Amino acid sequence: MPPSRTGPLSHIRVIEFCQVAAGPYCGMLLADMGADVIKVEPPAGDTMRAWPPLTGGYSENFASLNRNKRSIVLDLKTPADLETARRLILSADVVIENNRPGVMDKLGLGHAQFKTTHPKLIYCSISAFGQTGPRAEDGGFDVTVQAASGIMSVTGEEGAAPVKAGVPVSDFGAGLYAAFSIVAQLNAVTRGADGVNIDVSMLGANLGVSALQTSEYFGTGKNPKPLGSAHPRNAPYRAFKCQDGYFVLAAGNDKLWRGVCEVIARPDLPKDARFLTTLDRAKNQAALKDILETIFAAHPVAHWVPAFRKLGVPCEPIMKYEDVLADDQVRHMDWVKDITLPSGAVTKTVGPVVAVAGAPAGIYRNPPGLGADRDEILAELAKLGQ
Repeated sequence: MPPSRTGPLSHIRVIEFCQVAAGPYCGMLLADMGADVIKVEPPAGDTMRAWPPLTGGYSENFASLNRNKRSIVLDLKTPADLETARRLILSADVVIENNRPGVMDKLGLGHAQFKTTHPKLIYCSISAFGQTGPRAEDGGFDVTVQAASGIMSVTGEEGAAPVKAGVPVSDFGAGLYAAFSIVAQLNAVTRGADGVNIDVSMLGANLGVSALQTSEYFGTGKNPKPLGSAHPRNAPYRAFKCQDGYFVLAAGNDKLWRGVCEVIARPDLPKDARFLTTLDRAKNQAALKDILETIFAAHPVAHWVPAFRKLGVPCEPIMKYEDVLADDQVRHMDWVKDITLPSGAVTKTVGPVVAVAGAPAGIYRNPPGLGADRDEILAELAKLGQ
């Protein structure tokens, strides 16, 4: 695939001083929209480069977060490379960094050092707890911030050991917030505003997407509880066991509930005082679950899912990734893409998943080898006079 960039951000240059997930995900989202993202890596590389599985010696995990970028290795402990980093920042519209608060300032690469020399610069810092405050110096990983933000307190089954969300929501939520905030500020800069320092924390991102849980606490004074796959105000709305496994049913209103009763041939249930309204069903969902699972035990998943879908009741089998990646809808949306790794090995990745003008953004640059674009990037800086 040729290294040509198109898209609404094709005029934007981003310098990424990030490792692992939150920052690199933010950078990739911007790159998918056409931004020229230059990934600055230490001599040992982004630590995710060592994460298995490895294909041809190259990390599949790293590839999944670093397409459409270029890589340059800089040892920020040396004056020459530190100066190159400074020149890169001066050439950029956006900087993303996810170091501990204060690290970039100590290197002379913090936002404050560029306020005068580059007033239009948008500088986004991603951290566990934020750039200021009593916990600013504390580090964090996805699981620790899931714990700190309350997410683990509402995940899993009540009375069971704590579990985290299976997807690293702290990292990827922060990356999404960062990308959205950067694009919003780019819009402000085009209208004449100066650049800004954006402070994105994993803790804040987790609280932001926990709006239903925090509002429940504000409204009741009580902590939300883990409900497994169930919903506190809706039923039947959860995973149900049937003859050969589990499926998820979400009858989120009275019409859909009547559809459920039609499929299971129980016209009496909508008249049951325990199940008259959505809130009644939620209040009595343990009893409702027992009734439904007794009925569902007669048939396998392959019977129930199409039966409910036929009446428009949202119902899904619990898919493994091997299943969903081969799903007809995923294939239709053209989300699974081939990419070539620096070793020459070809693998697959889930490419951009947002359709613009009827089509997803493309992958115009394969994930980079460590420092593979150094000469090209330095030559560009020289032409720019940086």
